Amino acid sequence: MKNIRVLLLQARQVNDAARIEERESFAVRAGLPVENMVPFDLLSGYPTLAEVQQYDALMVGGSGDYYVSKGNLPNFTAVLDLLREVAEVSHPLFASCFGFQLLVKALGGEIVYDPEGMEVGTFPVTLTEAGQQDNLFSYFPPTFRAQLGRKDKASVLPPTAVGLAHSHHCPYQAIRLPGKPIWGTQFHPELTKATNLARFKRYLDGYAALKSPDELQEMFDKFDDSPETEDLLARFIQLVFR
Repeated sequence: MKNIRVLLLQARQVNDAARIEERESFAVRAGLPVENMVPFDLLSGYPTLAEVQQYDALMVGGSGDYYVSKGNLPNFTAVLDLLREVAEVSHPLFASCFGFQLLVKALGGEIVYDPEGMEVGTFPVTLTEAGQQDNLFSYFPPTFRAQLGRKDKASVLPPTAVGLAHSHHCPYQAIRLPGKPIWGTQFHPELTKATNLARFKRYLDGYAALKSPDELQEMFDKFDDSPETEDLLARFIQLVFR
């Protein structure tokens, strides 16, 4: 598995420390050398389907400044078209958080801005019946802890997707395109308690604009370990390329 090469789409400013950390987190959680997790900066352009297919798999990360609900990512429509093409040819894909939202939007679902119900920290996530039977998620307990950091959420799934998990504030926490090696999670399987907390502190000013000091402290208190999700990306690699 060490020779698997993954293209990682990122939507992060050059001066955002999460840009480097995100690549490292994806590589570690996928069980791959960092050099095999090849970053592509969506703020400077977008790859073609042919370029994506030069890699064994595609992964799509989060975003500190961009929202699918607002469509404010540069080349937004072109990126959606690319993900639609990737899905059409069944190229292996795992999309996390912002990437999950891009995938849902690309395939005809709906993403809405949800600051009142935003989830930042570690939250319980519950599998649906389909999730309990899914060959990637079936090893999870019925309810597990996951790292979250979102203000957008999926309100309607694409007709081609199946919901695998949900949380109290979010009806769709994980999806699968049946018959294809394509999954997405609203939660961050690449993050741990430590890396999620560090990211929250980095973006604290943005959250402070929406929350009172007491509410911010409550958010700090919600960070916890999430051992169940920490090998999800590695399992994805093993399942697709075994």
